[in-house]
Amino acid sequence: MGTIGIDTKLMTKGRSRCVVTELDGRRIEYEEIPGDASQPPLVFLHEGLGSVRLWQGFPARVAASTGRRALVYSRFGHGDSDPPPAPRTPAFMHEEAREVLPRLLSAWGAERPVLIGHSDGASIALIHAADHRVTAIVCIAPHVFVEAKSIAEIRRARTLYEQGGRRERMAAHHRDVDAAFYGWNDVWLDPRFEAWNIEELLSAVEVPVLLIQGDDDPYGTLAQIDSVMSRVRGPIERIVLSCRHAPHVQAPEETLTAVTRFVAAYGCRTRAPVR
Repeated sequence: MGTIGIDTKLMTKGRSRCVVTELDGRRIEYEEIPGDASQPPLVFLHEGLGSVRLWQGFPARVAASTGRRALVYSRFGHGDSDPPPAPRTPAFMHEEAREVLPRLLSAWGAERPVLIGHSDGASIALIHAADHRVTAIVCIAPHVFVEAKSIAEIRRARTLYEQGGRRERMAAHHRDVDAAFYGWNDVWLDPRFEAWNIEELLSAVEVPVLLIQGDDDPYGTLAQIDSVMSRVRGPIERIVLSCRHAPHVQAPEETLTAVTRFVAAYGCRTRAPVR
């Protein structure tokens, strides 16, 4: 693969910095929030339709409550990042976890991070942690196998996007809103994706994991976090909140408290398990 570099043009937002990383000549939008450099940084991985902005300030709140440096980026095709180099396939989460994320972490000097992922981002975090060194993982509404409930909701999302005004709302957060939506929706509705499953990787995850899911999540049942809990080999905590697919937005205080407590308990360099 090609080179990776940091663009020298920075945009300041208070104490944070919006920077552009170049990967193989393609630009990736990210935000850096300064914090304690002596401890593992927090790296946020967004959902299937997410971006830096669509975290709605949650990374900044976690950074403030923990005192940590935080990094938040928009995957190719999302936010203000460039389109992906090729159409996505059912392997897109594995590719992100094993090819893109390691190079970004190296460029950022983000060694053994605490990964905080939502939905597809949580799945990417688990895949990455199965064969890369991390300190701990926060999984918010992760996917580890495909459920009929998930596919039904993703089909419904397509109808809402094309007929219900969702496209207009999303357009404020993505440079190319159709690329962001169909890049996610087409893959999940690809018949080949029905066999997607990462459960066999979970036993290789030996670091602490915090699982958070809503009890009314339309994109998946609690069987998703139950599967993670039964397979990973490090300390694990499971929290179910009264909300839907985005606990950090729909139950923000409970989610912030849980993440802050978890990072304090397991996210320190001196307490990181040796792999």
